[in-house]
Amino acid sequence: MTRTPATPSLPAPGTAYWTETDSPVGRLLLTADPDGALTALAVPGGRSVPDLTGARRDPGPFREAEAQLAAYFAGDPKRFRLPLRGRGTAFRERVWAALDEVPYGTTTTYGEIAARVGASRAAVRAVGGAIGANPLLILRPCHRVIGADGSLTGYAGGLDRKTRLLALEANPPVPPPATRR
Repeated sequence: MTRTPATPSLPAPGTAYWTETDSPVGRLLLTADPDGALTALAVPGGRSVPDLTGARRDPGPFREAEAQLAAYFAGDPKRFRLPLRGRGTAFRERVWAALDEVPYGTTTTYGEIAARVGASRAAVRAVGGAIGANPLLILRPCHRVIGADGSLTGYAGGLDRKTRLLALEANPPVPPPATRR
């Protein structure tokens, strides 16, 4: 009988996981549910840090997320292809889905997001609240949302990080030339 080796990156049933990883914008905290879907990407000590009670520290479930984040920070503008499970109200989830459609290297405004989700102009504050509650920084690009006048407004990871993320996307690093073997 042939045994298939266990995949270390799959979480045990019923256990939530977390890890921290370094990035060019500082330390990042990642959490995943028992199925391995990412539930948060936050800044340790920031305002949107999830409750880790009962979660187990284990980098295994986050290997693919770390690889895709490394590619992003190296200037690969492709979309993240990761299972995400940020939970919110139906309104917040519509706003977050609209964030997912903002292309790499571009910005949009809170008013434009409100229009995309069918919210009235008066609902721009509610849209801002939903964007501010985004549990998946970087992966769900709330850093690409700016004020109507072009100003950089709040970001759960801090305005310095928002500035650095926008600069990265505007001027991605040039990869070194391939070496011949």
